[in-house]
Amino acid sequence: MTKLLEWVSVLSAFVAVWYSLVAGYVKHPMIEKNMTLVIVSPLIFVILFGLYAVSVILYRVFTFNNCEDAAKELQEEIKEARRDLQEKGLRW
Repeated sequence: MTKLLEWVSVLSAFVAVWYSLVAGYVKHPMIEKNMTLVIVSPLIFVILFGLYAVSVILYRVFTFNNCEDAAKELQEEIKEARRDLQEKGLRW
């Protein structure tokens, strides 16, 4: 199962439950008492998802590791490739 299919299935299940509550297919005194919360719940979930996404991105940015050895090795490979190309007659 792809990640997209997982997200679509969870979202469709949420929409089905939410619609059944809003349309009145499910009757319960607690639901009727808190209908405003039920109606606003998709907006609340979008805001919470946005906060989660921002926190994950910030966490990954702040914990990003620098690889000094790999950077030096890459610079050496670039220099070697330039020397090799110059030996073969490429001028820039």
